[in-house]
Amino acid sequence: MAVLQTVAAVCYPIAKYGLEIIDPFTFAFYRFLLSSAVLLLMARYRHYTRPIERADWWKIIGLGIIIIPFNQTMFLIGQSMTGAGHGAFIFSTTPVWIFLLAVIHLKERATWRRWLGMLMATAGVITIMWSGLARFGREYFWGDLIIVISVIAWGYYTVFGKNLVRKYGALRMTAYALAIGSAFYLPFGFYFALRYDYSQSTLGAWGSVVYMSIGLSVLVYVLWYWLLKHLDASRIAVYHNVQPIIASAVAFAFLGEIPTPTFILGGSIVLAGVIITEV
Repeated sequence: MAVLQTVAAVCYPIAKYGLEIIDPFTFAFYRFLLSSAVLLLMARYRHYTRPIERADWWKIIGLGIIIIPFNQTMFLIGQSMTGAGHGAFIFSTTPVWIFLLAVIHLKERATWRRWLGMLMATAGVITIMWSGLARFGREYFWGDLIIVISVIAWGYYTVFGKNLVRKYGALRMTAYALAIGSAFYLPFGFYFALRYDYSQSTLGAWGSVVYMSIGLSVLVYVLWYWLLKHLDASRIAVYHNVQPIIASAVAFAFLGEIPTPTFILGGSIVLAGVIITEV
């Protein structure tokens, strides 16, 4: 869990750095291409005793559409339009969204404490978005909003994937879902990759692509589903709370992003809401 959250938290400032040089659609094209190739290669050399049922393939296709177009592509677009710390704080609402979706789709019991926490976390997100709107203008607001959509998609990916992971394993489900989702995106991304001016890219920017491909899409995604196989979704989701602390520290050290008082207030409300939800 500690490895997962550290690697995931650092992705925010690293992605922000790479996206300042490489446009988000080209960035996503190479990231998804590399991560899908690595995951499929890993899954190819594993022995599985249980074949995937035909009806479950449609569910895996759905997971692929959720995780690539709606989660990761929107995250890269939103992250290119906002600050590294903002993405981390908005993602800290993940436990609340997972709980809400579990109540709706898995019929989990909702308590007054969890509803209160959800409302507080939502208020914190609105505060953060208002901070972005006041400081950077309209495009900063929309970047935050797009990341909120990405967070909700991650919640659906977690809730809908839980039973499939229990049946078929974390590596296989991650590999197939990401590869299928990437197949939907790659023809679109290929257009931008052809038009991109590669003379402006740097070694550090391509290093950002590699980190997001291997560190996030391979290591973090497989670990997330592996933990989901053994633990309750809300229990592992609460550990997202440490990501804003790590990401903001890295963003301050390497990108010079100094959080505003309003941003700190909104982040504190988010964390308080998440803690109340999970206590």
